[in-house]
Amino acid sequence: MTRGAGVVVLALFTGTAAAQQAPDPGDEADLAALQSEFEFGHYREVLERAERRIDRGGLDEASLVQWHKLAGLAAFNLKRTDQAQRHIAALLRLDPDFALDPFVYPPTAVAFVEKQRQALAPELDRIRAERRAQAAAAKRAVEEMSRQVTVRTVEKRSFLVNFVPFGAGQFQQGRVAAGTGFAIAEALLGITSVVAYFAYGSLVETRTLPVDNRFPGASPVVETGIPASRQEEANVWRALKIGAGLGFYGVWAAGVADAIIHHQDTVVTTRVESPPPPSPPQGARIGPGPGTVGASLTVPF
Repeated sequence: MTRGAGVVVLALFTGTAAAQQAPDPGDEADLAALQSEFEFGHYREVLERAERRIDRGGLDEASLVQWHKLAGLAAFNLKRTDQAQRHIAALLRLDPDFALDPFVYPPTAVAFVEKQRQALAPELDRIRAERRAQAAAAKRAVEEMSRQVTVRTVEKRSFLVNFVPFGAGQFQQGRVAAGTGFAIAEALLGITSVVAYFAYGSLVETRTLPVDNRFPGASPVVETGIPASRQEEANVWRALKIGAGLGFYGVWAAGVADAIIHHQDTVVTTRVESPPPPSPPQGARIGPGPGTVGASLTVPF
């Protein structure tokens, strides 16, 4: 994947996630109305409405923090300590670094939130560590995605290779199993035909017949052929020679047809590669220089 493509994919992914977490305009209006009710001191109504909305679910994290804040502060002002602690604890688990503005909220409310933070300190530290690890992993994933490159290979294939025997067309197409099958079959048939050809030829004998004395000066008669006693053997070798030869050409024709069916003039293959990370720079090194008695200082730049 190219750098630009990686950025586009990341943008699409971020946009999708943002769309899924986008706050409902109706919830924003309800939250603003509930904030007004809280400022007017209607704590009982604020607590009841906030808990009903929290229990209904479907809130994004930022909105859920605000709903828990209003519910927790309303319960605190109503002296309902258990409810206040539960909502403030849920708020801090969502945002471990949340703090009330001391210029807006009374010191008692600020101190109550800080007390809950201290009580949950080990858990909040673990949440912070997990989120840092998640953020680091996401950053590494983005960096790896941006470093990935797509290598595209374009292969031109010759049509004439499809007519070459012994599976050449199949091997060119990367179909090794099919090519091996055609190559073995053609090789066996070809060898059989050649062996039968020479075996049949070895049966041919040549003999010289003397000429009758009544024809002085006449040349002797030379006779070439297969003896009648070996005629049956010759028939077997001749049939094997012809059959194996025809089989060779038949398999070759089938291989050509198969290669033509699967032929592609151009084959494009792609693969995603991640180049090795750059080597970290070496620091300054002080030590004895090569072949010297003194010391040397090496600083890369």
